[in-house]
Amino acid sequence: MIAYYDTSATTVVDERVAAEVLRLMIEEYGNAGSRTHVYGQDALAAVSRARRQVADVVAADPNEVIFTSGATEADNMAILGLAAEGERSGRRHIISTPIEHKAVLEPLGRLREQGFEVDLVPIGSSGRVDPADVTSRLRPDTLLVSAMHGNNETGVLQPIDEIAMALAGHSALFHVDAAQTFGKELEPLRNPRVDLISVSAHKVFAPKGVGALIARRRDYKRPPLTPLLVGGGQERGLRPGTAPVPLIAGFGLGAELAVTEHDTRRKECLHLRAQVLDGLAPLDPFINGDQTAVLPHVLNLSIPGADAEAVMVAWRDLVAISNGSACTSARYEPSHVLIAMGLSDERVRGALRISWSHLSPTVDWAEAAARVRGLF
Repeated sequence: MIAYYDTSATTVVDERVAAEVLRLMIEEYGNAGSRTHVYGQDALAAVSRARRQVADVVAADPNEVIFTSGATEADNMAILGLAAEGERSGRRHIISTPIEHKAVLEPLGRLREQGFEVDLVPIGSSGRVDPADVTSRLRPDTLLVSAMHGNNETGVLQPIDEIAMALAGHSALFHVDAAQTFGKELEPLRNPRVDLISVSAHKVFAPKGVGALIARRRDYKRPPLTPLLVGGGQERGLRPGTAPVPLIAGFGLGAELAVTEHDTRRKECLHLRAQVLDGLAPLDPFINGDQTAVLPHVLNLSIPGADAEAVMVAWRDLVAISNGSACTSARYEPSHVLIAMGLSDERVRGALRISWSHLSPTVDWAEAAARVRGLF
């Protein structure tokens, strides 16, 4: 069995979550919008329960949870959904970073084409933004600050609390792409100054195809989002369409389990991290990104003199890893994240992303290291 160490791309569905999804597909299959009979009422109850479970992770109100197809849709909703407000108010300035996921960078590019000014804060070799650089760029016409919480390639955590503090007293909305950290890094996402949070179920051992945008009220007002789709009044009018009840319920259960099992999961991830680092230490790898502020289950490294593709081939029957974001892996291109960090071409080309979970099996990393030495 090949060990799966690519959980930044997706996680296995927890067996308890899978059982709940299957039950709602086969036994309780009502439409949550059908309120005239028990099938619909039971479906609505399942969605309401999941909304509460997701909200509890970030200390939000359940009414602030908008279910989507995933974090990509949530990112688009948070960014493109503010275009009309920017035009109405004359606030067309946006602050973000060059290491964001393409689900953020491409919507920002679209707004730039519409006349918005997008200001990307430079990132050094640490992969971590300086909150002071964000503060220095704030202007009266700043509409939005958007920063991912945990980078999907390096695992480096951004100082969300400090950015939120820097935004105190400013009207700009603060959006956080938390696809990699929801249910894993709890306290920063509970900061009430974080207005918009994008999350995805398939990163917390729940099904693919469902996620959420958490849109917090500020001074009792909802973020001024305009829906990207029309055709129904579901999800507070922001996301029309029949609710995928089994997926939503699975997401809710996955979110709840992430909190209740948080400490034990983190401990196991740190244990596996030590194994990876110890086993590959003889190769003297370069570790990419600030290791004092990083997710416990993600490691980005470059092995001197080794090409990433060659290493992955050498490990193909041992461990499944990647050399970057799954969203761009179909057409390999150098990592925009590592390039933005100013790393050398050699380190970028040789970069490997190894990511695991509390469910990951042990790998013979000494054997993995020996296979790499055999490449030279």
